[in-house]
Parts: sequence; structure tokens; C-alpha cells
Amino acid sequence: MSYRRQYRKTPVTLLALSIGLALQSAGAHAQDVSAQPVATQDATELDVISVTGYRASLEKALDIKRGEAGVVDAIVAEDIADFPDMNLAESLQRIPGVSITRDGGEGRNISVRGLGPQFTRVRINGIEALATGGGTDTSGGVNRGRSFDFNTFASELFSQLIVRKTSAAEIEEGSLGATVDLRTARPFDYDGFTLAVGGQASYNDLLEETNPRGTFLVSNTFADNRVGALLSVAYTDRKVIEEGSDSVRWWTAQAGTNHFNGCAPGQPVTSPVPAVCSPNVFHPRIPRYNVYVHDQERLGVTGSLQFKPGDNTEIAFDALYARFDANRYQDNINAVSFSRTNAAGKQATIVRQAEIDSRGNLVHGVFDNVDIRSEGRYDEQSTDFKQWSLALDHRFSDAFSTSALVGNVRSTYDNPIQTTVIMDKFDVDGYSWDYRGNSRLPIFGYGDMDPLDPNGWTLAEIRLRPQWTRNEYDAAQADFNWIASSYFTLKGGVHHKDYTFETKEWRRSNELTVPAMSSATLSGLLRQFGTYGISAGGVNRWLVPDVGAFQDALDIHGGGGIYTVHDNLAALAANNRTVNEKSLGFYVQGDFNFDLGSIPVRGNVGVRRVNTELTSDGWSFVGGVPTPTRVVHEYDDTLPSLNLAAEVSENFVVRLAAAEVMTRPNLGFLNPGATVSASGGAFTVTSGNPKLEPFRAKTLDLNLEWYFDNEALLSLGVFHKDIDSYVQTSRESRPYNTSGLPDSLLAGTIATPSDIFTFNQPLNTPGGDLKGYEVSYQQPFTFLPGFWKDFGVQLNYTWVDSEIQYLSSSGAPSAKGPMVGLSKNAWNATVYYDNSRFSARVSAAYRDEFINTIPGREGSDVEATSESTTVDASISWRVTDKLTLSLEGLNLTDEWTDLWMDTAGDRSIAYTHTGRQFMLGFRYKF
Repeated sequence: MSYRRQYRKTPVTLLALSIGLALQSAGAHAQDVSAQPVATQDATELDVISVTGYRASLEKALDIKRGEAGVVDAIVAEDIADFPDMNLAESLQRIPGVSITRDGGEGRNISVRGLGPQFTRVRINGIEALATGGGTDTSGGVNRGRSFDFNTFASELFSQLIVRKTSAAEIEEGSLGATVDLRTARPFDYDGFTLAVGGQASYNDLLEETNPRGTFLVSNTFADNRVGALLSVAYTDRKVIEEGSDSVRWWTAQAGTNHFNGCAPGQPVTSPVPAVCSPNVFHPRIPRYNVYVHDQERLGVTGSLQFKPGDNTEIAFDALYARFDANRYQDNINAVSFSRTNAAGKQATIVRQAEIDSRGNLVHGVFDNVDIRSEGRYDEQSTDFKQWSLALDHRFSDAFSTSALVGNVRSTYDNPIQTTVIMDKFDVDGYSWDYRGNSRLPIFGYGDMDPLDPNGWTLAEIRLRPQWTRNEYDAAQADFNWIASSYFTLKGGVHHKDYTFETKEWRRSNELTVPAMSSATLSGLLRQFGTYGISAGGVNRWLVPDVGAFQDALDIHGGGGIYTVHDNLAALAANNRTVNEKSLGFYVQGDFNFDLGSIPVRGNVGVRRVNTELTSDGWSFVGGVPTPTRVVHEYDDTLPSLNLAAEVSENFVVRLAAAEVMTRPNLGFLNPGATVSASGGAFTVTSGNPKLEPFRAKTLDLNLEWYFDNEALLSLGVFHKDIDSYVQTSRESRPYNTSGLPDSLLAGTIATPSDIFTFNQPLNTPGGDLKGYEVSYQQPFTFLPGFWKDFGVQLNYTWVDSEIQYLSSSGAPSAKGPMVGLSKNAWNATVYYDNSRFSARVSAAYRDEFINTIPGREGSDVEATSESTTVDASISWRVTDKLTLSLEGLNLTDEWTDLWMDTAGDRSIAYTHTGRQFMLGFRYKF
């Protein structure tokens, strides 16, 4: 038996061992003390090195990693209420294999080892949780899936993050990528009374506005440390501008339906000859600039009570509340004609000039008879997250102990106001776009129309689309632990979860029904808005409808008359449904610890058996009449797992892990009905499949870890996942009247049965292989002289590859490619300086391009997001033992988010940025 991992030669450990050996020796020979000669040699004093600040955080994280049987990475708060990053997702991206996606310039979701956010499970204080919110349309919109929105929480609420990349029988099922454990602070974590406060002023250089942020924590223990109580609060007020260009995809020229027929690629056609272009020419569908104002307020509160009624019993009650208000304004001006196919739309457009690049993109054009549209949208949205849990640990004897955990988690997303007011000007001559100088930020011209002229506008649409989503878990588990011998421990338990997902959306019966309004009256309800400097010689200021002014004038949110909203099941079946999952799991696991020759070996082997009962409630259409539909589906999984850790030398650990794992299908796939959407030129039919089987895979991991010095690590991890059951969404474009759905579902829309719709449907597919490796290196440069000994680095690199066979809706093979959301290359690098008073670090995170949709829409092979590199930095000065000042900078290079479609065409979908953010703050510990 060996516990060698516990005896790392850190200065603190050496000091403790020395004291222990001295005491042991003194006790053994106390009776001979008087006979011993008095030592004449002076006692030697040991140097005690106290590791604090960022280095202490890294050391604690390494201790957690080394002590686990499986492949684990951790992030630990440097100090009380002082997490390394302002956002949990941005902290997690420092871990090898973790990449993030952003919304409004802030980390929202994570992917682990190439597997998207829906494959990662999150537990808070031991209970599975799901926090969801809303985002911009290009960043995924309302989260109705299994992806966890980390931006719901302030990072200061948590003291520890652990990412479990391999499975064990005792860990609940549900992850192909990783299980992330978030832990809030408890009073027994601290020594007696503790009080800490902090504050920051945050400045965004694009918005040029300063916002506050604050934290507070108080904790104490009583009754000889047998009772403890803790309260923490974190508050953030954040406002940012996001601006850029948007095409809402590119369309083919559609020969025979408009004037885009016959031009040779690369050859300009000048006025007055109309452009005659090939049918393979593509043009932006809704060319526009977009400006978003994100006005966010985040409040988080944690509370914890701990009781230790006896030496063998401990009870803990934890509660967490978070509220994330994320209101958003969105303004744009666009050429709506190019999103239309009917006779009143694009067919009426006359091409005066055109230039097509070698990829078949219409990169420059001048047009007459173009309808110009200005849109103002306002969203009020909030996420309320509530969790409580009660944990009991009791030791019956030195060999036998049990634990129990019960709790409830509820996340409610509410979007009571999602209002878009749209106005048009018709038949504008001389409208132009020019992508030749910059394929992402074109120059727009509006010909004989002045975008700042309030006259001549017509009110076209008023869209009211409130939404609501709830995720709730009731969980209970009981576990036992029997130490059968010094070499073997038997574990077992039962876990039960009752999970409910419910979502609703409401709309007006006809969004085209608007009151008659004169141009003069309409002009009084407009406001000027635009971009902050991306015009590149074109127009970057325009008039947009003021949603607040329209509310005052028309009472559009009053809920009466033509502004009444209802569930409109004919169009919104996919967003009016409920999913209930009940799962009951049992596991048995053996933990072992023995010496194989001279090599200490430890680990676990076990099996988990889980039954899932799924009930999906939604709507189907029989003769055009919405009919309640319920589908029940049940499946079982047996999930064996093995984790081995061998200490082949004192500082070298080899890990081997194998398991069968599963992830339940994404919630959006489980809709029993179909939804038809036709507005703004976006015509889609979305249908679900509640009989889907889970994603299933066999996994194998090999890790080599060399702890070559104090606080230092060099590691290599190789992993392989054989995904033998995969779920994908097929997309194909075809006329609506080929679907078999009733024409009555198009009532109140601008679409006709002969229009082309995009059909989306989930399918079980064979899957494929995913493989990759991770390299990680971290070390403080204590071996360097003088000033340089306080520097250190953290470096990691991940390479992942996969090949999935994608199918069409008919089940025929359509494409082979990587998994959606997979970045082939990713790396993180941090250089830090840390002594007892001053700390500074610079971090860079790189993520390779990744696919969002395969095959893509409009005949493209993929829709994807380009590579990105974000750079952050922080400086802190410990003025006294109690007061610390800090300065942080986020996104210092002002990285842009770039969404595009088609590998050959490289056509921009959206290109936006949010500017740099700087935070000046303090933290005081009493």
C-alpha cells in the first residue's frame, strides 16, 4: 500500500514531516532523555516558504489533479471571493482541452476535447444543474438545449472548479465530454470569523462607459467549530456595445426568378447594362450593419450552514440564488429585397453594376428598385436560478460510512418583451454594397435615399414574440463506503433524478397587421442610431424605430386588440412543449491501492446501470388542427468504467482510463410535432424525434504526468472516443408543398406553398471516431536568480480530430466531416509574476475554426466560426495583509467574432466585436 502522492516534497510538507518525525522520536525515547548528552551543536532553523497568490491557486489545483484516480483538471480561487477570472467560462478555458463560445463579448458555453456544450454535464455542490438564458440570433438565441450558460453566474460565488474528463461508476451518467463540478464556499473552509469585501469599476473602450461590480463574503464558526454559517453576495452591472456586419447568409442568384443571369466571374458589368450573371452567383441575403446594446445586471447570493453534532457526523445545507438580467437593443438597416423571391421582391430589382469574384460571390453591385428596411428590436430577458441541497455524511465505524444528498434546482428564463418594429422605404435607386476592400465589413450606399431622412417611411410589421423556458431537477442519492482492507474499498449507491424541461412562446396572429400611420406621425417615433466606426466610407448612421416610443403611442405591450399574443401552435409547436426525464441509477465500484512490485498502483473499477423514462408532450397537426401529442420512450444503459494510476517513480504518474458513456439527446430533438416559421425571409420547417436513442461512446485515455519540481508539471494525454450512436440534424431545402404539411400552417405569413423552405430534422446516425492529445506544462521559475525567480508559466495545447458520417433527411450519406463545434487546434498560455506583494499575468487563448452546421444551408458545405485569439491581463498589488488593489484587462486585442459559410465561397454571415474591457478594483479582508 502506498500513499506516496500525499508526500510531495513541498516546503510545507517537509516541515510537517520533520516535526512529526521529531515528535515520534521524542516519544519513543523520552525515558532516556536524562541519559543523553546535551547537544553542543546549534540547532538548524528550517526555511519555511509560504506560497501565496496566483502560485497558491496553481499549487492547490495540481494537488487535486495528482490525488485523483481519473483524468482531472481543477481551478481554485486564489483567496476568499477572488476567482482568477470574472467569468466561469473564461476561467475554464485555461484548462487543457476546454474551448468557449461567447455572447456579447462574454464566455457563455464550453466545449471539452472537441465535444460541444451539450455533451458537458455541470454539477453544483454535487447536484446536476442547467442554467439557460438568451443570446443574439447569431450566437444561438434562446437556450432550449442541454448547454450550460456559465454567464448566468458571477465567478466570485465559487471557490473551486473541477473538470472530470474520464468517467467512474460513482459519477452520474450523461457526459461524453466532461463533468464539471462547481463548488461554492462553506464556513468550515475558513478559520473562524472571515469577512471580505471587494469592488471594481469596469470600463468598455467601445461604449466609453463605466459600470460597477462588487463582492461580499462573511463566514464564522461557533460552538467549538461545530456550527458554521456563511453568506456571499456578488453583483455586476455590465453594459457593452456589439457592432458589425451581417448578411443572414448568402443566396444563390436563382436564374429565371430575377435579373441575376449570366456574368463571367471576375468581370464587372457597368451601367446602364443590367448584370446578367450565372445562376451559381451568390449574393448577401439581408446585407446590413447590426448594432446591439447589451445592458446586463447580474446578482448572485450563496448561503451555507454546516453542523457537526458529533465527530462522526456532518450536515451541510447549501443554497444558491442567481439572477441575470440581460436586456438588449438591436438596430439595423438592410436591403430586404434580396431576401425575397416573389414578384414584388427581388424580381423587381434592376442590376446597374456588378462585380463577381473568382469564388462566384457578387462582391459589388449597384441596384435600382430596392426596398430598404429599418428595424428596432428590444428584448427584456432574465434568468432566475435557485438551488438548495442538504448533505449528510456519517461514519458508523472506521471502516463503514454513508452519505446522502437531496436537493432541487430550478432555472427559469423569461423573455416577456421581445418586440421588433419594422418600417420600409420602397423602390430606392442606386443602392449599393461593396465587399471588395473587406470581405467582412462591406461599404453600403443608399443611392437616392437619405437614411437620416424621417420622411417617406411606411410601418411594415410589429413582431411580439415573448418566450419562457424552465429547467428543473429534483435529485436524491445515497451512497456507502466500506473499507474492506488497507488495499480495497467497496462503494455503492443509488441516484434518482426527476428532470422537467418546459418552454413556451407566444406571437400575434398576424405580424403584418399594423395601424395606418402617416409619414409625419411615424417620423416622430424614430431615433438615430448606428455603428461606432465601421463605415469604411459608407453610411454608418440611420434612423430606427424607437420601440419605447411605439409602446407609448400604441400600447403594443398592453396585450389587447391587434397586439394580443397567443401560443400560435400552427407556427410554434417546437417552442410550446414539455419534456420529462426520470432516471434511476445504481452503481457499485471498487477502489484499490496496492504495490505492483515497486510500483504503487491505485484506481477504481465499477459499473453503473441506469434506466431513463422519457415523456415528450407537444403538438402535431391533423388536418391542420393542432392536436396534443405525447410520446413515451424508455431505455437502459450499462456503463462499465476503469481508472488506473501508477506511480512508476516518485514524481511520475501514468494513468489509464476506459469507460462506456452516454449523453441524452438534446432537448430540441425531442419535440413530438413540427413547427413552420415564415417571417423576414427565413422560411423553415422544424420537426423533432422523441424516439431518439442517446449518444453513446466507448472511451480510452492514457495520461503521462511528470511532477518534476514543486508546483511544476509536464504532462501528455492521449484520448480516443468511439462514438457508435450519434444524433444529428439534417437540413435540406425544398418547396413547402413537398412536405405533406397542410397549407393552412402558412396562414398569416408572407410565404406561399411553392416557396423554398429549409427542413430540419434530427436523426440517429452511426457516429464515428474522435481522437486527440493534450500537452500541458506549468512551472514557477524558482531556479532563476533574483527578480526572475518570481516568474512562471502555464502552457497547454490540444489537438482533436473526428470524422462523422452525416446523413440527409432520407437517411442517405450526405457528407463526412468533423463534429459540430470541434476545433482541431487549441492552446492557452499564461505568463505570470508573483511574489508576496505584487502579482501580474498575461493570458492568451486560441481556438481553431469550428463548424456550426454541416451540411450548411443554401447549398453550402458548412457554416462555421473562424479561429480566434483572446488576450487578457491582470495586475494586483497587496498593499497590506488586508488590502489588495487590482487592474484587469479583457480582450485586449479586441478580437472579432467571424461566422461564415461555404469552404470554397468563404461568405460572411456575421462579423462583430465588443471592444476592450478594463477593471480597476480593490479587495479588503478583515
